[in-house]
Amino acid sequence: MMGGVPDGFERLWTPHRMAYITHSSARPRIEGERDCPLCKKVEDDDRAHLVVHRGETCYVVLNLFPYNPGHLMVCPYRHVGWYTEATAQERAEMAELTAEAMEILRDLSGTQGFNVGMNQGVPGGAGISEHLHQHVVPRWTGDANFLPIIGRTKAVPELLDDTWQRVSDAWASRR
Repeated sequence: MMGGVPDGFERLWTPHRMAYITHSSARPRIEGERDCPLCKKVEDDDRAHLVVHRGETCYVVLNLFPYNPGHLMVCPYRHVGWYTEATAQERAEMAELTAEAMEILRDLSGTQGFNVGMNQGVPGGAGISEHLHQHVVPRWTGDANFLPIIGRTKAVPELLDDTWQRVSDAWASRR
């Protein structure tokens, strides 16, 4: 009806997402460590802040809004926004902790695959663009469905605190 040549793709229209797209730049910029939800101090309560492991230059934290149970983020302690601003030591530890996170999640929950990556800058999809973080999202065959799109609901079958306990214990037992 709208013209054009069929391309063989089905379309799932989600106009409600336009609110996110058009208002994403309205979030006030995080200007420093004091206001940044990803700046974690040694004296912070790891359980309350969902930190499952601390390294030398980086730490691993559960995502507060996970795509799947065990959705982790690897973050440098320093408040830097770009991968290019991280030191070689921070980038190396991010890579090592990412690999270790994948091993732990595979051992804990039989993870069959992963989405691993980082969104850089607001246009790149970063929700908190001011603090560098790499996502480690465990995936299983058949774990994706239409519930988030149609029902605007994500089914996460484990409480964050239970996930925190399991992942933290697994990480501690490796030491």
